[in-house]
Amino acid sequence: MLTRRQNLLETIKGGNPDRFVNQYDFMKIITANPFSKSNPNPKYGEHNVVNAWGVTKSWPIGTPGAFPVHTDDKIVIKDIDDWKTYVKAPNVVFSDADWEDTIKEVEAIDRNEYFVAPFIAPGIFEQCHYLMEIQNCLIAFYESPDEMKDLIKYIADWELQYAEQLVKYIKPDALFHHDDWGSQISTFLAPAMFEEFYLDAYKEVYGYYKKNGVEVIVHHSDSYAATLVPDMIEMGIDIWQGVMKSNDIASLIDQYGGKISFMGGIDSAEVDFEGWTDEIVAKKVREACETFGKSHHYFIPSASQGLPMSTYEGVYEALTREIDNMSKEMF
Repeated sequence: MLTRRQNLLETIKGGNPDRFVNQYDFMKIITANPFSKSNPNPKYGEHNVVNAWGVTKSWPIGTPGAFPVHTDDKIVIKDIDDWKTYVKAPNVVFSDADWEDTIKEVEAIDRNEYFVAPFIAPGIFEQCHYLMEIQNCLIAFYESPDEMKDLIKYIADWELQYAEQLVKYIKPDALFHHDDWGSQISTFLAPAMFEEFYLDAYKEVYGYYKKNGVEVIVHHSDSYAATLVPDMIEMGIDIWQGVMKSNDIASLIDQYGGKISFMGGIDSAEVDFEGWTDEIVAKKVREACETFGKSHHYFIPSASQGLPMSTYEGVYEALTREIDNMSKEMF
């Protein structure tokens, strides 16, 4: 039997996996480190927590994650043309002693079995609209493109500084990076605009990780982003996590399998809700595995949500059981 790590590589490289990669089972995601401890985020049900960037966030009951609060008094960047007045990137350089707990956590992980993957969220696009508010951000691409490019570079440079510390202290061999690039039916930016503003920034950030021991880059965007897949490949993304059914996953696998793999196929909203049942979960898992996983390559069945968790208790575990059942049936 292959290790989880081996099975992942066989799946994404067109080899001989012996079962489905089961959601996040190949990664140990590292969320706690000295920066995260200095960067407050709301817990489930908490409201109006201000993080290290000055962004106010809340996590309402019944929602899958925390979201920025953008009432007029809480928007960080009041004027994109003067963004440097409002934005101060937080510190990412901490002492060796500050990193001791994280290093102990990482040293306890069996790297023969798992990839060690730091968790980065929000990504570069999300950080822009967290600081600005989404409508203001999208308008600024048209009205203040030079200022937006400067802001994006500032955020990307900060990510590179953070990456340097992560590489130094935990030596990751995978990366789990969030950045939602669309709604359920469309990208937020046309591909040409996305490429103009974000492609080079991501090539630089992901390129740094690849040059420093990261073998697998997993990018989360639980949205429509099929038109951005060529850009994902150019950036160096190995796995698009969160891929929803609206993306025509089967066609993406046929067209791009071997260059990138797709993790998702189970829209969280269809299984992770009040009143969910094991029968509903089993049906959706079967649909995903039979529709997208017949070749056993380039597809990882997973809920679209961007962490190994669920909004409603028991859903993630039920998905895991049913994917195991489908492995027994299909392999």
